[in-house]
Amino acid sequence: MTPWPFRHIGLKLLSVALAVLLWMVVAGEETVERGLSVPLELQQFPADVELETKPPSTVDVRVRGDSGALSRLTPVDIVAVLDLHGARVGQRLFHLTPEQVRVPFGVEVVHVTPATVVLTFENSATKQVKVLPGAIDGTPAPGFVVGKITADPSMVDIVGPESAVKRAAAALTDPISVGGARERVRQTVSVGVLDSALRLKTTRSAVIEVQIVPAPAERPFRNLPVHWRNLPTHLVAQFTPSTVDVTVRGTREAVDRLEADAVTAYVDLAGLGTGQYPVAVHAEAAAGAGVTRIEPAMVQVQIISAKN
Repeated sequence: MTPWPFRHIGLKLLSVALAVLLWMVVAGEETVERGLSVPLELQQFPADVELETKPPSTVDVRVRGDSGALSRLTPVDIVAVLDLHGARVGQRLFHLTPEQVRVPFGVEVVHVTPATVVLTFENSATKQVKVLPGAIDGTPAPGFVVGKITADPSMVDIVGPESAVKRAAAALTDPISVGGARERVRQTVSVGVLDSALRLKTTRSAVIEVQIVPAPAERPFRNLPVHWRNLPTHLVAQFTPSTVDVTVRGTREAVDRLEADAVTAYVDLAGLGTGQYPVAVHAEAAAGAGVTRIEPAMVQVQIISAKN
């Protein structure tokens, strides 16, 4: 029987050789330094305060270790941690030391830049603001236009630093598409605030309703006689020109129903005596239509005595 010290002698010699080889590799590695930009993590954030200034998202660290260990490092392996549990309202200084940087075993942090981070805190505030529907994307089908736009909910709560909350007037939604629409459009869209210091109290979306209505129609009425108003009975008036063209606008149904005698062109001659005057022409249309244009807008009037 083989004595105990010599049992499996081959495996034991191989193990010793591997250990010596590993020691030689490790002992032969050069100690080096390397600079990295690593994430800055804020911890223990107080619930009743808000950051008024934006903190740096990364800091620069210089690390030391074996060349092999450092060559395997990535930025996600190292994190700088800032503890804010004692933060109060106002401008505060926080020191970043090598001890506040988490690194893998075998890696040493030499120094951190910046060594001091300046942060300004404000009281946290909440306010309710209007929800403003976003831009209208596209155009309705020919003959239709965008009507009333509503949002549900119409108000949301925003949270943030007190000064930013006071400035905020509204929350906005994503654009609403109405391309080719012929009837009411309802879309569920995201709601947000433009100021990066603010946030919604709860993640919200809104239902935007856009009324799509028939486009107003225009219709010209040509060669309408000009009438006078507020002229004393002993006077008469003559107009040059004696007729005008009047364009009215309204819903298609209302405009199509209009007869020529439903549109009246006139001039107001109150306070004028005999003589010649340039006067403005006015026009009226039946209910459901409005006057948009009168051509010509002025006429020459000659006022004479009725006895003539």
